[in-house]
Amino acid sequence: MIKNFFEVHHECKDSLARTGVIHLPHGDVQTPVFMPVGTKGTVKAVDKDSLEEMGFEIILANTYHMFLRPGADIVQEGGGLHGFTKWNRNFLTDSGGFQVWSLSKLRKIDPNGITFRSDIDGSKHYFTPENIVQTQVKLNSDIQMQLDVCTGYDVKRKEAEQALKITSDWTKRAIAEWKRHQEEGYQGTLFPIVQGNFFDDLRKESAQFVSELDTPGLAIGGLSVGEPADVFAEKLQYTVQFITRSKPRYVMGIGTPEYIFEAVADGIDMFDCVQPTRIARHGMYFTRKGMVSIKQKRYEHDFTPVDPECNCKVCRTYSRAYLRHIFREQEILSSMLASYHNLYFLNDMIKQIRKAINEDRFEEFRKEFLDRFHSGEV
Repeated sequence: MIKNFFEVHHECKDSLARTGVIHLPHGDVQTPVFMPVGTKGTVKAVDKDSLEEMGFEIILANTYHMFLRPGADIVQEGGGLHGFTKWNRNFLTDSGGFQVWSLSKLRKIDPNGITFRSDIDGSKHYFTPENIVQTQVKLNSDIQMQLDVCTGYDVKRKEAEQALKITSDWTKRAIAEWKRHQEEGYQGTLFPIVQGNFFDDLRKESAQFVSELDTPGLAIGGLSVGEPADVFAEKLQYTVQFITRSKPRYVMGIGTPEYIFEAVADGIDMFDCVQPTRIARHGMYFTRKGMVSIKQKRYEHDFTPVDPECNCKVCRTYSRAYLRHIFREQEILSSMLASYHNLYFLNDMIKQIRKAINEDRFEEFRKEFLDRFHSGEV
């Protein structure tokens, strides 16, 4: 176990929310933390200098996609993800396990690994827990994820049991491979993943198994895969009962205020999602009073900022009328500005969440923020 990997600074009195810091090879990461997703080594429409300007300390890249293009060997030749992209802060890499689910028509799972066809050119490849660790070592990930089998919301129990058994077996193999590379000087860490689908006994079994492993942190998987929001909340609250609080906890694939507040309330420290930049490309902006769809005609003569309470450079500089214009004209700048604003908004929200936790008023702030966000006063 890595000494002092995670330090808890304050535990809120009115929930399981907490603040802390994770010590990583490319700098400390304050928690709770939202991680922008740079699937293919770039956060869409946002350059690294803008991410640094906003204050992000860690972003996510995807092993599956980086493996296919440009290839892990090229990234390694370029100095790992940090040298290749010139983002000199931390990278977390997803193992590709999510693609096992989302690209299910292109793969076949066996106890040893996954055979899949590239969604780019149809070429055939084989992933194992060991070679996924090896690939992430080449990427020089600061936090890497194990290869797992993610299952959807509506699967039968037998399939969920099989997926959990394979995932647990792969966990042990991935950890053994990671430790071998540690002995050779690799400084990154590996997080195992809780699975079990939506069956309480399977989730409990997996959570207890993962908590006892000799890894510095862990992830909670099998959620945000198409289930209703109340089911997400219920299963997350259930799962965290059986997970050690001594390690940082990461829930994959959540990026809206509602889901982030729920996760923080349940003691989650890390989360990521493509949603802020994805909706930006469709002209959607986060604001304190809810979502703004900039394409609407009512903004044609609106020369106010998209969010008058936001201090980002987009809101300080441009009007809703201008942002509507460049969106309708399909200008590249539209995606750039909307993506910047949405990421700034979430990062600023996280900073406010950390402050509220440290002042023991998280639940009060949660209600205040979400009441305004759902007010419909935009």
